[in-house]
Amino acid sequence: MTKHSQAYVVGMYEHPTRHAPDISTAQLHFEVARGALIDAGLTLDDVDGYFCASDAPGMGAATMAEYIGLRNIRHTDSTETGGSAYLVHVGHAAAAIAAGKCNIALITMADRPLGAKQGIKLGGVDLTQFVDLAYTGAFPIPPLAGYAAVANRHMYEYGTTSEQLAWVKVAASHHAQHNPHALLRDVVTVDDVVNSPLVADPLHRLDCCVVTDGGGAIVLARADIARRIKRPMVKVKGCGEAIRHRTNDRFDLTTSGAIWSGQAAFAEAGITPSDVKYVSIYDSFTITVVVQLEDLGFCAKGEGGPFVADGNLISGVGRLPFNTDGGGLCSNHPGNRGGMTKLLEAVRQARGEAHPAVQVPNHDLVLAHGTGGSLASYHVSSTVILEAE
Repeated sequence: MTKHSQAYVVGMYEHPTRHAPDISTAQLHFEVARGALIDAGLTLDDVDGYFCASDAPGMGAATMAEYIGLRNIRHTDSTETGGSAYLVHVGHAAAAIAAGKCNIALITMADRPLGAKQGIKLGGVDLTQFVDLAYTGAFPIPPLAGYAAVANRHMYEYGTTSEQLAWVKVAASHHAQHNPHALLRDVVTVDDVVNSPLVADPLHRLDCCVVTDGGGAIVLARADIARRIKRPMVKVKGCGEAIRHRTNDRFDLTTSGAIWSGQAAFAEAGITPSDVKYVSIYDSFTITVVVQLEDLGFCAKGEGGPFVADGNLISGVGRLPFNTDGGGLCSNHPGNRGGMTKLLEAVRQARGEAHPAVQVPNHDLVLAHGTGGSLASYHVSSTVILEAE
């Protein structure tokens, strides 16, 4: 067995709110922790490993363990990699379980940029401490402009079109209509996307993700404990993580860290992309999905546009269903950190608990992938492969 495959996902919970003006971030962390433990049939006292990122207020794990009421923690990890942090935490938690550092690990994520009126700010991150801003602060690149640059380069290099990118949003909207908690539930067409306002050439308004409050939590456990819990068995099959940076601005805008994190996860799982029948892919923008599908090996570099077109990402229609909850493009992107929601829907699919209209029949192997940072600059990619037993 690998260092990760000795751990199983036994609990999960996604907060239903998309706007939390009257709930503190700490309270959101507590509510998602409680929800995931109830799902697993466990209590706070059963948890001996706790994982969180800088969206957790105060002194991270120390503050939140006390606030939540976690009294028996003997292993903790506050790794911060932006939106991919929670997928990184799955790998770290699974490795800790295999090493005997803990038996039951809780991962929480929660933030409220709308309730706190922070806009697109990444909760818990002090932008004044970014060392590169001393040199680039006079000419900041907001996320939208950076991803527009990625899209432009992809179009220049490979002939990708706005209509092909639009199909990513169309697929997400087809799935979101079945999610009662999705922020945007209306089904859209390719014409709707390309005719929506242009916000940063070539990206339109509907090419962009939503911004929400909320959060989620995952519980992992040792194999023998998982077998005693009356929940579907979902094994952590393989994990990978990688940092991609600009190398003094000499780098390829169309390539992400997924080329390394995906290879590591597939190698550890002992499978290939063709074995995976469902994916949860980070979808901050439509171009994000295209680049990551290529780098993960689901299609060749430059073929992402045709791969996602014509409904190929729609469950029950296409070759590779993705983000069947509606994803960050339509449902939920709490704290501008989309990694946790990718994990949650991947677990639902592996359990066979997704909405019947979007549940993938062959769901024994599913993949979740996240990016923290920006594809246009430095970022951390993390890939998690889950297996339903």
